[in-house]
Amino acid sequence: MKRNRKVNAHLTEQTIMFASITKWILISSVIGALIGAIVSFFLKVLEYFENTRSALPFDYYYTLPFALVVTVIIIRKIAPNAKGHGTEKVIESVHKHSGKMDVKVIPVKLFATVLTIFSGGSVGKEGPGAQIGAASASLVASMFKFTNRDRKKVVICGISAGFASVFGTPLAGAIFGVEILIVGALMYDILLPSIVAGFSAFFVAKMLGISYTYFDIAFYSKFDFDHMLIAKIILGGIFFGLVADFVITTLKEIHRFAVNIKLNYILKAFFGGVLIVFLTLLVGDDYLGLGFSTIVDSLSPYDVDNTEVPWYAFIFKTVFTALTLGFGGSGGVITPIFYVGATSGNFFGWLVDGYIPLFAALGFVSVLAGTTSAPIAAMIMAVELFGMNVAHYAALSIIIAFLMTGHRSVFPSQVLAMKKSEALSVKLGEEMVNTKATYTTRFFQHIHALVKLVMIKFKRAKRNRDRINKE
Repeated sequence: MKRNRKVNAHLTEQTIMFASITKWILISSVIGALIGAIVSFFLKVLEYFENTRSALPFDYYYTLPFALVVTVIIIRKIAPNAKGHGTEKVIESVHKHSGKMDVKVIPVKLFATVLTIFSGGSVGKEGPGAQIGAASASLVASMFKFTNRDRKKVVICGISAGFASVFGTPLAGAIFGVEILIVGALMYDILLPSIVAGFSAFFVAKMLGISYTYFDIAFYSKFDFDHMLIAKIILGGIFFGLVADFVITTLKEIHRFAVNIKLNYILKAFFGGVLIVFLTLLVGDDYLGLGFSTIVDSLSPYDVDNTEVPWYAFIFKTVFTALTLGFGGSGGVITPIFYVGATSGNFFGWLVDGYIPLFAALGFVSVLAGTTSAPIAAMIMAVELFGMNVAHYAALSIIIAFLMTGHRSVFPSQVLAMKKSEALSVKLGEEMVNTKATYTTRFFQHIHALVKLVMIKFKRAKRNRDRINKE
């Protein structure tokens, strides 16, 4: 009798799991396909307007002050949650509002991002893609009266589908949409629907004519232990962590600077646009817009391309991005991070006399991991974009950059579920913006004990040598 009960319980559990898996595969497939179509429309509109810049009788970036004014007005009046780079508000909605989002975000974010990028604002398209996807998923959940728990799942599927259809890396995009929510923990119950939604969105986008770029950096691994290359990659991971921290700090400080300017918000946006135009006239227009051509040059296996990238490109791109977002521009922060990562890696490769495309690729994914605290997605992206030959080197660089950044992120609403070092004391379960790390005395006690042990060993060895010499 007991055996029959156990068998029945086992069969019941398996039946329920089969039904649950089927349910979420169907729901996430539909959600992914819908978001793939919507994001494809967004990408097509963006591409069209980028291609029409040449029709202007003057340089396109002169429209930026006016574009920022229009952007801040429509966002402030219609959909305040469309402000900034998008991803931040999505994370906040998942953690604080069970995924409920204002449907007006969809058209407003689309229009504001296209206008900002058309005029030369240094922003990206991934964040808006994720926000548009999440808002679309939230709308579907409301229409079909999903529970709060299921709405939250569907919205996370929307984030993953948005990233996957813009990145062109379906698995990395899907994992990224889950990983950025909580630092140090994955919501395993969301993995299946997120991955299915990511693949569904990606394939629909491909069917609708969206093309993606994958990089052949002409690097071939022999899997021999090259201690010099490993040493350079370790140093590179530290360098990329510092670059990621520079990006986070610059975005934060310029935003604070813009907020503290005592001007009407319309005049402030216009002033910010004029400032960016002035900087463009000083240093050139290579740091405006998406900057995809510079990313391609940084990763090129041909010296004639990758050696033309200025060493300071990652610094200027960071400043231009911070100014655009700080003064009201709408768009994502991930594409600029790709730019910063690839160009800083290009510079580091030159510094250490290494193979420049390899280090540009490592910078591309390592700075992403450091700024967003998403190392697993970054590792998968390295494989999807650059191939398996880069994978093991990328993993080493990525995890070092992730740790080097500390408890900071470009997404302040991320919830912290881990501390990156036993030497630091941080409160877990808080948003990153509220997290303050302090050092612990235990770390220094351990260092002191280690140094003391080494000194004892050294003195003992010296006494033994002296005794031997006397004998």
